Amino acid sequence: MTDDKRGDPRPVVNGILNVDKPAEITTMDVVRRIKRASRQKRVGHGGTLDPIATGVVPICIGQATRMMEYLIEGTREYRSGVELGVATDTYDAHGQVVSKQDPSSVTLTDVEQAVDSFRGSIEQVPPMYSALKRDGKRLYDLARAGVEVEREARKIQVSRLEILDWSPPIVTLEISCGRGFYMRSLAHDLGQVLGCGAHMKTLVRLGSGPFRLADSLTLEVAEERIADDSWFDDLYHPDCIVVDMRAMIVGKETEAMLRHGRPLPPGLRIPAPQPGEQCRAYGTDGGFIAIISFDASEARWRPERVFSMKDPERTESAPGLVPR
Repeated sequence: MTDDKRGDPRPVVNGILNVDKPAEITTMDVVRRIKRASRQKRVGHGGTLDPIATGVVPICIGQATRMMEYLIEGTREYRSGVELGVATDTYDAHGQVVSKQDPSSVTLTDVEQAVDSFRGSIEQVPPMYSALKRDGKRLYDLARAGVEVEREARKIQVSRLEILDWSPPIVTLEISCGRGFYMRSLAHDLGQVLGCGAHMKTLVRLGSGPFRLADSLTLEVAEERIADDSWFDDLYHPDCIVVDMRAMIVGKETEAMLRHGRPLPPGLRIPAPQPGEQCRAYGTDGGFIAIISFDASEARWRPERVFSMKDPERTESAPGLVPR
């Protein structure tokens, strides 16, 4: 199959690249560069990073683009430098300064006490400079036009929040959080609690789901390895995102039902399911077939995502594409 105007054949690839996004470019810039280098038709990402930020951006290719929602729902880890005493309109270092206050009276004890209120299940108001939509328009477009709209607080989960370093006026935080979290909002809100204002000065994404910064490729290295066809060993199989789900191996007849999007017969309850439980389904050849969920009302499994991939150990399209 070819996705290149010059007719240079490129194999169809189904996998995920763990890319370390450089600062000052967008996540979509990374997607476009990987797409251009690999000449694959379907390329997406598993979660937006601000241009100011660096770190892990999982790039999904081919059938792996169908796994993006599972990545977005997963846990993320960040390290951020928050500067006290300066508040900006974007809540980060790229924005216009809206207030300055002397933070010299703020102590480490003050910061520790303030940080306590941001752990666990909390409510957070998204920043105006975000990609969320209001009446079909991006909030950042409204903000750039000088329009500010009311934003509803959203429940988010912060499972870990630690102070790594206190070098006034900079406090360095490390965070593990769920979907919908904005580090810029946390920096702004922390400044409000401390009464001196604050903004996010730096941000690094350390992890996204199973992907870690220590295992990532720089964008330049990823492009080089794609160019010389040595990138297959860097690809992760799409099912690595959902390895916490239980797995089942199904026979040919059941596989055919799933591939046609049909629910499985009632009474097929191995493994013993919980209502709404999701499970990975594989064929007898080891190929990843589908993610299925248990419909308790009908006591049967239904396919949620069906994939058209061969056994990852034997696929001709990506010889190094194996589960990790």
